[in-house]
Amino acid sequence: MIIGTAGHIDHGKTTLVRALTGVDTDRLPEERKRGISIELGYAFLGTPDGGRIGFIDVPGHERLVHTMVAGASGIDFALLLVAADDGPMPQTMEHLAVLSLLGITRGIVVITKADRADAPCIDAVRTEMSALLAPTPLANAPVIAVSAQTGDGIDELRALLFEATLSISAAATGLLGSHAFRLAVDRAFTLQGTGTVVTGTIHAGRVHVGDELAIVPGTRHARVRSLHAQNQPVEAALAGQRCAVALAGVSKDEVARGQWLCDPAVTIATDRLDAHLTLWHAEAKALRSGTRVQAHIGAAHVNATVAVLAADGSPDAKSDALAPGASALVQLVLQAPVAAWYGERVVLRDASGSRTLAGGMVLDPFAPTRYRRTPLRLAELAALRQPTITERIPALINVAPYGVDLARLAAAQGLSAPPNDFVPQTALIQAGQALGAAQLEAFGVATLAALQRFHEQQPDELGPDGARLRRLAAPRLPQSLWLALLDRLATDGILVLHGAFVHLPTHGTQLTATETRIAQKVAPALIEAGFEGAWARDLAKDAGESEPLVRTTLARLARRGELHQIVKDLYYPPATLQRAAALARQVAAEHSGDVLAAQFRDATGLGRKRAIQILEYFDRVGLTRRVGDVHKLRADCTLFMP
Repeated sequence: MIIGTAGHIDHGKTTLVRALTGVDTDRLPEERKRGISIELGYAFLGTPDGGRIGFIDVPGHERLVHTMVAGASGIDFALLLVAADDGPMPQTMEHLAVLSLLGITRGIVVITKADRADAPCIDAVRTEMSALLAPTPLANAPVIAVSAQTGDGIDELRALLFEATLSISAAATGLLGSHAFRLAVDRAFTLQGTGTVVTGTIHAGRVHVGDELAIVPGTRHARVRSLHAQNQPVEAALAGQRCAVALAGVSKDEVARGQWLCDPAVTIATDRLDAHLTLWHAEAKALRSGTRVQAHIGAAHVNATVAVLAADGSPDAKSDALAPGASALVQLVLQAPVAAWYGERVVLRDASGSRTLAGGMVLDPFAPTRYRRTPLRLAELAALRQPTITERIPALINVAPYGVDLARLAAAQGLSAPPNDFVPQTALIQAGQALGAAQLEAFGVATLAALQRFHEQQPDELGPDGARLRRLAAPRLPQSLWLALLDRLATDGILVLHGAFVHLPTHGTQLTATETRIAQKVAPALIEAGFEGAWARDLAKDAGESEPLVRTTLARLARRGELHQIVKDLYYPPATLQRAAALARQVAAEHSGDVLAAQFRDATGLGRKRAIQILEYFDRVGLTRRVGDVHKLRADCTLFMP
C-alpha cells in the first residue's frame, strides 16, 4: 500500500511520517536547513503480517503543488493533515481538491499538534474538516487527533493504517494478470556501483529483473538490472508498490520525472486524449471549451487546451461549458506528448498553476482530431466508461462504426495482449480488426446498394473492382475488414467475386459468338506476351481480325474479369498477373513490405516504364498502396493468390 501525506505547509507532514516510521523524509540540505519539504520524500513501515507500507511525503507550499500532484497520482490512501492550532488553511483545501479529483476514496484526516490546543479547539477543527469533506469522496474518512511530540494517537493511527492495508492489497491484485507493467517515474539519479536508478509507483502489472522496458514518451529501451520494492531488494515488483529500478543501457539524463517505464507492448505517446472530467464544486466559474490549463498525468504536467464534448445529463449534450460540480466528456489537446492509458487519473490546474480546477480519468489516449463530437464518437466514449474490461470491450466493438483495431485497443487499455477473449462471437474478426454485427449488416446492405446502382448506371460492365466498390460503399472501413466482408457475402451467394471484380449474381456480361471466336484466337498471344502484356492493335493484326472488333472483345473480357487492362489497350491474362503479383510479394518480403519499382523491374525483367504501370494497376485494385515513391504491399489482400 502507498500512503500519501497532504496538507498545508508546516502542519507536520514530515514530522508525522517520522513518528510513524522513524525515517526523516527531508533528504535535501535545503530542506533540512529551512525545515520544509521541497521535493517528494519517501519512507516505509513494516506491517504485522510481514508486508510493507510506503509513504510519500509531499511538499505543502503553494508553489510546489505540481510536485504534490506528481506524488499523489500513484497513492492508494491519503493522510490529510491539519494543525490543531491553525485549522484548515489554503493548501489544506487545495490538497483536498487534488485528492478528491484524483479519485482517492480512502484516507484519514489527522489533526496534528494536538498538544498545542485544548479539546474544544480540536473539536472545532474536527467539525470544520467534516464540513469540508462532506461533498468529496473522502466524506466518510475517520478523523483522529495526534501529537508527534508526545506520541498521543500515533499507535491508534498506525493500527488504522495496518487495517487499511488488507483491503488495499486485495484491490491492487486486480491490476495484475493481463495488465502490462507501467511505472510513473518521479525521480532519476545515479547510484555509485549501480548506475542509473529511477523511482516511482507501479500503476499496473509486474516487472522482473532482466525485463526489457520502454521509456516513454521517447524511443529508448533499457534492461532492468535490479529492483527494490518498498525499500527491499526483490526479483519482482508489482502494482501498488513503490519501486526503485536500476537500468542498464541508459544514463540519468535520458530519463526524467514525468516519463514512464512500461512494457514495450503498450508504448504510447499522445498529444491528444479524451477523458471524463469533473469540475471542482468550489470553482466560481464554469470550465469552457478553449480554456488553457496545466494537465497533470502520472508524474508529468504539460500545458493543454480543453474542449468540452458532452456534459453529463445536460439537455444540450454538446454544451461548450462544464458547470462547477458537474461532469463531462472532454478532449485535452496537449502542447507536448505524454504517456497515458485508460484509467489514468488526470488533474487540471489553471494556466498559471495557481489553483486546482478539475480532475477525472483518461478514456482514450488515441483521441481523434475530427468528428470528436459526433453521436458515433460519443457512443464510443460512453462504451469506454463501462466499469470492467469484460463490459468495455464488447460495448466498444458493438458501437464502433468502422471496427476496432484490437492491438491498438490493447495498448490504450494497458493490456499485455489483444483482448480477443472479450470480442463478441457475432463480430467479424480479420487481421486484428473487429467489426460489430450491426455494422457488418449495415455495410453489407450499403455494398449491395452500391453494386445495384453501378449495374444500373453501367449495364455493359461486369461490375466495379473491389477497390472501387469500397470507395462507393465503405470508404472508411479498414481494408482487411472490407475484404472479409466481400468474402462473407460471396460465400453466402449474395454477390460474386470474379477476379478483382464484383457483381451481383443476376448480372453478367455475355459474349456474342463473334466475340467468343476472337477471344479464342487471341488467347495464345496473350499468354505468350508474358510480363510485357499484349496491345489490342498487335492482337488484331496477328489474329487477322478487325481492330475495333478486337478492342471491343478485349474490353468485354476485362469487364468479365477474364483479362486485366493495365493501361488503355494493354491487356494481361489473370495467370500472368498472378505471377507478377507473386514477384511483388517476394520483393516486399525482402524489403519490409515495400515493393520498390527498381527491384520489381529486375524481378520481372521489364523496363522501368512497364514495371511502374503494373505497380500502379496493383495500387488501383488494392494489392498495394502508394506512399510517396514506394508501393506498400497490403498484407491482408488476397488478390492474385494461387
